[in-house]
Amino acid sequence: MDVDLERKTSSPDHDSEILEFTRDEELQLLRKFDFLILPPLAFMYLCNALDKGNVGNAKTAGWATDIHLEGDQYYLLVMIFYVPFCLFGTPLSLFVKRFSAARVLPIMMIGFGSIRFFLGIFESPMLPAVVYYLSTYYKRDELASRVGLFYAAASIAGAFSGLIAYGVFHIQNSKYYSWQFLFWIEGAGTVVFATFAWFWLPRTPATWSFLSARQKEIARSRILADSSVVIDEAVDIKDAFRPFKDILYWIWMLIRVPLASVNNFLPQIIASLDYSTVKTNLYTVAPNVAGTVALLLLTFSSDYFRERSIHICIPLATTIVGFIILGSIDTLAHLHVAYFACFLLTMGAFAPSVLVATWYSNNTNQESRRAVVAAVMVAFANSAGLISTNVFRAQDEPKYVPALATSAAFGGLCLILVAGTGIWMRWENARRNRVQGVNITSADVDTSILTEGPASPSFRYMY
Repeated sequence: MDVDLERKTSSPDHDSEILEFTRDEELQLLRKFDFLILPPLAFMYLCNALDKGNVGNAKTAGWATDIHLEGDQYYLLVMIFYVPFCLFGTPLSLFVKRFSAARVLPIMMIGFGSIRFFLGIFESPMLPAVVYYLSTYYKRDELASRVGLFYAAASIAGAFSGLIAYGVFHIQNSKYYSWQFLFWIEGAGTVVFATFAWFWLPRTPATWSFLSARQKEIARSRILADSSVVIDEAVDIKDAFRPFKDILYWIWMLIRVPLASVNNFLPQIIASLDYSTVKTNLYTVAPNVAGTVALLLLTFSSDYFRERSIHICIPLATTIVGFIILGSIDTLAHLHVAYFACFLLTMGAFAPSVLVATWYSNNTNQESRRAVVAAVMVAFANSAGLISTNVFRAQDEPKYVPALATSAAFGGLCLILVAGTGIWMRWENARRNRVQGVNITSADVDTSILTEGPASPSFRYMY
């Protein structure tokens, strides 16, 4: 039978059985995942991004002045959000592994939609939980594009946030400020959708009523072939943190700094171009749409070529150029160039988060380890928010030159780390092939046999 039409794989729990299925059967299963799981997850993350980013829109409407913030107090307030965001991501993500993202995520969603003070706590496990959750449904060369579609909701949220703010700020009410309506509308929508998500999302493919018995077995076989060593393994806390003995994971932690600067301060950057409050929020739409398109192109290309590092270097370099342009020109004298630089920021800032998260997930084959790694990585990556909120200072308004220079410098460091890691992985795979007298890639090795992870002779890095 044509190997392109059939996938043969064996489960470690059923060594004597070989499940055979056609490519058509696999595509039918993927369509169910894509149309029934991805859209609600994407909308959940859209709500997450709206609730997290609306302070930037609110500030352009006088929120900081109305609540009597002075000096750097606004930037301190934004920074405080990242403290629980970093601290609680890992422990809450362990709840995701234990009780399923399908149950934990809606609860978190209700929390960040209704309780502003605890926003950072309840939002902290969103991205790592979804990356882990999707890795139990999709193979390694399918994951980046799906996480990209999911994450597109966050990047397009910048556009929606600007449009919503544009409309809401036209509300005239003598009793309440316009930014209060912004918080109420976005928070209420979040809580309502969280209730729907609780009942809709499946805990695992094996328990999903929308799948036939055969589709459940196909789903299991696919993940064992190209994602996990064992499915639904119990959480072993000691073993789950074992990957951090490898310096590679510490390198991954340092990547993604430019994203926080773009997400938190794009409205302020555009406001520095001396547009009105309404136009500032409206003009954030186009750069965020461009960033979303770039995100999808890069993630789908990354899955197609089964390659991560080059696809991360490209957007990082793009964002660095954007920061350099904004920091080195007279923005008011060159408005069109400055606004173009905002497009470069968004086109380069979104994809690295998705691709780096997919990269370390692809190279972590044990489910418990993958859940913890995703949580710890995202927590450390979001500590970048602490940096961005401390370098975007009131005394540097409106150009924020020190902040832009710092963001560009960190982006350059990330670029070097990604390129170096990608080169080393290629070299290590080639070395293993020479020693073993074979010529194989990560696509040729069933993950179900990689119980020792990178220590296994059969392991090949997905670079």
